[in-house]
Amino acid sequence: MSEAGHYTTKPEDKVSLFHKLVYGLGAFVNNLLAAAIGGMMIVLNLGLGIDPAVVGLLGSLPRLTDAITDPLMGFISDNTKSRWGRRRPFIFAGAILSGVIFIALWQLPLGKSHDFYFWYFLVGSFLFYLAYTIFATPWVALGYELTPDYHERTRLMGLQNAMGQMAYVVSPWFLMIMQASMFKDMIEGAAYLSIGIGVFTILIGILPAIFLVEKFASINKVKEKTEKEAIGPKVIKGMKDFFSGFIETLKVSAFLKLCLATFLVFNGFILISSFQSYVIIYYVFGGDTKLGAEYVGWSGTVGSISTFIVIALVTWMATKLGKRKAFFIAMAVSIVGYALKWPCYNPDIPWLVVLPAPLLAFGLGGLFTLMSAMVADVVDLDELNTNQRREGMFASIFWWVVKLGMALALAGGGYLLNFTGFDVALKGAQTENTLFLMRLFDVVIPIVSTLIAIWAVKSFPITEEKAHEIRAELEKRRGAVNA
Repeated sequence: MSEAGHYTTKPEDKVSLFHKLVYGLGAFVNNLLAAAIGGMMIVLNLGLGIDPAVVGLLGSLPRLTDAITDPLMGFISDNTKSRWGRRRPFIFAGAILSGVIFIALWQLPLGKSHDFYFWYFLVGSFLFYLAYTIFATPWVALGYELTPDYHERTRLMGLQNAMGQMAYVVSPWFLMIMQASMFKDMIEGAAYLSIGIGVFTILIGILPAIFLVEKFASINKVKEKTEKEAIGPKVIKGMKDFFSGFIETLKVSAFLKLCLATFLVFNGFILISSFQSYVIIYYVFGGDTKLGAEYVGWSGTVGSISTFIVIALVTWMATKLGKRKAFFIAMAVSIVGYALKWPCYNPDIPWLVVLPAPLLAFGLGGLFTLMSAMVADVVDLDELNTNQRREGMFASIFWWVVKLGMALALAGGGYLLNFTGFDVALKGAQTENTLFLMRLFDVVIPIVSTLIAIWAVKSFPITEEKAHEIRAELEKRRGAVNA
């Protein structure tokens, strides 16, 4: 332990810059896919005229299956035995499948009915999210085992989160890109944009599978198959092990607190994310979609660039004050940012829309830097209690909570938008009550959800000292993990 009262990271526990960058590329792909499918769905409303509530359902229904596929993928990843490791084969295959299916999803044929587009997009989304799970769950789990050190985990997650934020630098411009003059309409723009995103996903998404090393694979002993084992009993045992591991994970109270906080902060942000675009377009710019889209892009870009600074600051605060205190500070700053939307989204001074963005960056920037590192600490606590390494199961449930929040937010956002009385046919002639409710939801909902999240994390038990006690006990029991 250093003189300042903090433990010093051992050289063997450090993750090289190259490997941090490679893992961070996985974050970029992961966030790019999530941002793209969420941001491009506005085409279904503005381009095809599909009801916002239906668009919300199309965004949410496929995510509900993640309740099954994510934990199942986590279990499979934890218990796979192959010459390439537990995680890497799935990351490789998942990146390729995700890219291919994403491209196909946006090749929307023209002149079809709304029912056709509904079923085409719904079935395609189910397939896409299954492929996305195959990539994302093992990739997240792999990050939990790249280092056993308390502070190095924060640094690793800080860098990968920063790289992942690059996706949110470019994604706010997707709406403007899809309306570019080179395309005859938004539908064609979405089709071509999806090709670029899909190809990028394939080429970059496979890199973590190629270059990263799994450190904890040897701890979980997967039984060798024998000719005497019948298929039926093996399947039954596998199902029992899966449900047993799933239930055990849900019993870890420290983990549930992180899940609840993440759900609240992320869900509050996503629920009103579409409102921000609508408020800027229809309140600040009176229904001018192109000019509004430009300022949506500038606001998003300023927020994304600010997030890089936020991540560095939050990572530093976590090493000095602890992860829990750093979370409190970051969330408090984001609340101030949400509150500033009310005076800053001003039709008379439109450039003010960018001012809240740097403060809003503390929300998701602090959340995913700290939560990922804190979940890795919980995995150690779980191993201490169960003698198993279950990064995949923890990763799957944690990120399913994120996806559940996104699903509910996308569905709820559509209904909330309808509740305000918004009518796309009215264009810039929306009623005063509609604009007021849109603005109110945009500000109040994320503030309330963030305050509840702060309360949830208040009693999180794993401090720096506790984390090192857990590690010492684990290494006394099964030895140190080799680099």
